[in-house]
Amino acid sequence: MARMSRETRTGLYVAVPFALFIGLFLLYPTGAIIYSAFTPGDQLSLDGILRSLSGTYRQGFINSTVLAVTTALIGGVIGMLLAVVMRSLERPRWLHSSLDSWSAVASQLGGVPLAFAFIAAIGTQGLLTKVFAQVGININDLGVSPTGFWGLVIVYLYFQIPLMFLVSLPAINGLRRTWREAAAIMGASGARYWVRVGIPILTPAALGGMLLLFVNSFAAYATAYVLNPGGALVPLQIRFLLQGNVISGEEDLGYAIVTWVIGILMASLFLLTWLQRRTLRWTQS
Repeated sequence: MARMSRETRTGLYVAVPFALFIGLFLLYPTGAIIYSAFTPGDQLSLDGILRSLSGTYRQGFINSTVLAVTTALIGGVIGMLLAVVMRSLERPRWLHSSLDSWSAVASQLGGVPLAFAFIAAIGTQGLLTKVFAQVGININDLGVSPTGFWGLVIVYLYFQIPLMFLVSLPAINGLRRTWREAAAIMGASGARYWVRVGIPILTPAALGGMLLLFVNSFAAYATAYVLNPGGALVPLQIRFLLQGNVISGEEDLGYAIVTWVIGILMASLFLLTWLQRRTLRWTQS
């Protein structure tokens, strides 16, 4: 009993400060935002919640969703395939550690440095823009510019692909070689093995990784702000409303948009948790 008491006290010493931290810096701000969204002008009302889904603000949700889905699908497929290929390569050994290190850095490299790097690469006076111009190709005419939709997609993929690589690697490493050997003994080809065994097992991990990419892209702010500060994206609209660039009282509309974003992120979190549990059934069995 004495030992259990010491363990309990130790757990409380760790849990209480953590709970206070979460309550002060996460739960309280979240509750305050939701309260402000439903009480514009200190009166209970749904006007702000409904207005945040109309007009230009609805278009902002549409644009952010399309951008997030596009980068999640492209980045998810490329990142997953990259992880599969790397697992199958035995040599050179240094390539694995190098790619892991680059992915860890690139998946967290966003914001202002990344935006300026791509401006220098594919901007109007960018290096790649001039290189392609030498052979008669104007990449801006193809829709590839830092301020355009596909320009943002290319920029976001820089951190989306390595993030998917890191997320999917544990699930791919969980594929046992004995499963492949057993399928081969039973006469299954490589393609049939992937269709009947590999892909079904990796599907929850792939969907979970893409969902994480969706959230990562939907909530990205600094990169989009540097590239296109006037763009109709949800994070930029929230900044515009909450920084006082509107008439008095419109700040509540910003809180309403944030409330919808919180709802989207919470729904994604619950779905991601469920998919991770499905993945662990195979990787830990």
